[in-house]
Amino acid sequence: MSRFMKGTNIPPARDDEEDFFDWRQAMEGGEQPVSSAVPSPTLGHLLKCVGDVRKEETGDETPVHQVLEMGGANMEPRSLPFVLSFSNLTYSVKVRRRMALPAMFGRRNELGVAAADHIPGEGTFSGTKTLLNDISGEARDGEILAVLGASGSGKSTLVDALANRIAKGSLKGTVTLNGETLESRLLKVISAYVMQDDLLYPMLTVEETLMFAAEFRLPRTLSKSKKKARVQALIDQLGLRNAAKTVIGDEGHRGVSGGERRRVSIGIDIIHDPIILFLDEPTSGLDSTSAFMVVKVLQRIAQSGSIVIMTVHQPSYRILGLLDRLIFLSRGQTVYSGPPMNLPLFFAEFGHPIPPDNENRTEFALDLIRELEGSRGGTMSLVEFNKQWQTTKHNRTYEAGANSLSLKEAISASISKGKLVSGATNDATSTSMVPTFANNFWVEMAVLSKRSITNSRRMPELFGIRLGAVLITGFILATIYWQLDNSPKGVQERLGFFAFAMSTTFYTCADALPVFLQERYIFMRETAYNAYRRSSYVLSHALTSLPALIFLSFAFAATTFFAVGLDGGVSGFLFYFLIIFASFWAGNSFVTFLSGVVPHVMLGYTIVVAILAYFLLFSGFFINRDRIPSYWIWFHYLSLVKYPYEAVLQNEFDNPARCFVRGVQIFDNTPLGAVSNEMKLNLLKSLSSTLGMEITSSTCVTTGVDTLKQQGITDLTKWNCLWVTVAWGFFFRILFYFALLLGSKNKRR
Repeated sequence: MSRFMKGTNIPPARDDEEDFFDWRQAMEGGEQPVSSAVPSPTLGHLLKCVGDVRKEETGDETPVHQVLEMGGANMEPRSLPFVLSFSNLTYSVKVRRRMALPAMFGRRNELGVAAADHIPGEGTFSGTKTLLNDISGEARDGEILAVLGASGSGKSTLVDALANRIAKGSLKGTVTLNGETLESRLLKVISAYVMQDDLLYPMLTVEETLMFAAEFRLPRTLSKSKKKARVQALIDQLGLRNAAKTVIGDEGHRGVSGGERRRVSIGIDIIHDPIILFLDEPTSGLDSTSAFMVVKVLQRIAQSGSIVIMTVHQPSYRILGLLDRLIFLSRGQTVYSGPPMNLPLFFAEFGHPIPPDNENRTEFALDLIRELEGSRGGTMSLVEFNKQWQTTKHNRTYEAGANSLSLKEAISASISKGKLVSGATNDATSTSMVPTFANNFWVEMAVLSKRSITNSRRMPELFGIRLGAVLITGFILATIYWQLDNSPKGVQERLGFFAFAMSTTFYTCADALPVFLQERYIFMRETAYNAYRRSSYVLSHALTSLPALIFLSFAFAATTFFAVGLDGGVSGFLFYFLIIFASFWAGNSFVTFLSGVVPHVMLGYTIVVAILAYFLLFSGFFINRDRIPSYWIWFHYLSLVKYPYEAVLQNEFDNPARCFVRGVQIFDNTPLGAVSNEMKLNLLKSLSSTLGMEITSSTCVTTGVDTLKQQGITDLTKWNCLWVTVAWGFFFRILFYFALLLGSKNKRR
C-alpha cells in the first residue's frame, strides 16, 4: 500500500466541482457503461474527485490538501493514451546584417561577449537568427508542460512550432502524436490555442461569450439544452459563476476583472474539450491569486485527459506545485527538461546547488541562466550538461511505442469517453472520424450574425453618431440647395448637389474601417482552429450591415429629395433611395475590403480618403468623360462615384419634356447676362432672323436630355448604373474573402 500525504484539514469535495467531469454523461442522457475490466485509477483520476476550497467572498482558491489511500496488488501504471513528442526542432529567421568592429579591437557588446565570439542562437555574420536550436521533449495527457525562460529565449516560438503555427519549410524537426506525424487539418480539430491577449467581444456577457463558442464548436446534433448544460458546467469549472451575467468590457465599458477575462479566454477554447491545449503566457499581467486560479483550472483540464502546454515567464511557488514537467530555454536551446522535483538534484550536480532557504526553485534557475548568458561562452556548459543528464537515470522517459496507443485508437478511445465534442463520432472505422467543422455553413452564418447583432445592439451610440452625421449632412445640403429652379444656374447647382451627395455616401462608410480591424485577431483565433468557415463570416458580415445601410439611405433620401425639389415624384424618389443604398453598399464593401488588407486604422483612413478623392475626381463632375486623357480613362470606369452620379443625373434629367433653358436664359452665365432684358429680346430677334427660326422668350432651348449629352452621360441607362454599383459591392466582398483567405494564416514564416 502506498500513501500520498499532502497536508491535513481535509474538506469534503464539492458537488458542483465534480459535475464538470460528468457533463458528458449528462449530455448522453445516462451513465457510461462500466467495463468489466476496470483499469487501475491514476493519481490524476483520483484527484478529479477532490474539490477545491474556494472562498466565496473573494473568489480565491487554495490548493487541495488531501490524503489519498492507494493500495492493492493490481495498481499498475496505465498506458498513456496520448504522447506528444517533438525532436530536433530548429527554426531560423532572416535578420538584417549588423555592423560590428573587428574582433582585434576587443570591443564587447552589452552582454560582455567579444564580437568574434560565437553565441549559440545568434547568426551575426550569416544574416540569420536561430530562435529554436535542436529542441526535443514530450508532453503527455494528464500533465502540464510549462516552457520557461527569459524574454526572447524562444518560449512562444516553441509553442507555435508545436501548434503548427510556423509555415512549412521554415521549421525543421518532427512533431508526432503517439508516434504518428500530425496532419494540419487533424491538429486544428483536436487542439486549441489560447493567445496571450484576451481577444473577446466587449459587450457580450461571460455566459453569452461561452454560449456562442459552444454554438461554433459543438455539433448541431447536440440540443440547445445540452449546449447550455455544457456552458453552465464550464462556468462553474472556471470559477466564473459570480461574473456569468457581467459583460466582458473594454476601455470605455466596465466589465470583468483581468483574471476573469483570462479564464473566459481559456473557456472559449476548451468548450469542445480538445485533446491538446496550447497557451501563450496565460498568467501574464495577473496578480498572484488570479494567476494561481488560472493554472489551477489548467490542471483540472489536464486531469480530464488533455495535454496542456503553456509558456510562463516566472511562476510563483504555488504555481510551480501544479506543474508536471518543465522546459527551460536560453537563446533557443534547452538548458533543462524534466519534472520540477528534479531541479535541486540537477543544479547540485551541475555545481550550483539551490540554497535550502530558496523557496522558489524556478527563480534560482532563471537567475543562474541569466548570469550564464552574460558570461563568456554563454550557457553552452549548461546545455551540454543537460544533454548528458537526459541520458542518465535522473530523467526516465516513456517509450511511446510500448506504452501508448496508436493515434487512431487513442482518438477513438477519447471520443468514446466524450472527448472532442465538436462533431466527433466514435466510429473508429470512419475516415471522417473528426470533421473539419462542427456545423454546416448556414448554422455558422446564423450564429455569427446573432453574435454581431448582439454586440452592436449594446453600443447604439456608434450607429447614432453615424445616423447623426448623415442627417446633419442631408440637412445642410437641403437648406443650401432648397427648391432649385429650372434655370441654367439650377442645372449647375443640381450637378454640384449630386456630386457632393454621392461622394458623401462613400465617405460616411469610412467608419466601417475599424470594425473588422478590431475583430481581426478574434477572427484569426477562431478560424485558425476551424470554429467556422471564412465564407460564412464574410456573408454574415455583409448581411448584418444591410439593415443599418437601408436605414441610413432612407434617412438621407427623405431629407434631401423633396427639400431640394428633385424631379420624378414617387418613382423618382424610390430610384433615388435605391441608388443611395447601392452607393452605401458599394462604399461599405470597399472599406471592408481595405480593412482586410490594411493592418492599422490610421493608415486605412489615409488610404480610404485618398482613393475616394480620386474616385470623385474621375467621376465626370470635374471633367467630362470626353475630356479625360486617354491614358487616364481607365480610372474613370473604375471610379465608384461615376455610376451613382450618372444614375441620379439621369433620374433627374431624362425627361425630354422638361426644359431648363428658355429664350433669353441662353445668355445666362455669359457676359451678356448683365444686359437689360429688352436688349436680350432684341438679340433673340437678331438671332432668329440669322438662323431662320423663331426664338421667343418662351422657346425651350435646352432640355434635360441635352444636359445629359453635355455631361457626356450616354453610355449606360440609370438602371444599368444601379446594377453596376451593386455589382461593385459584391466584387469587393469577394475580394474581402480572398484577403481573409490569404492574409489570416496566422503562421510565422
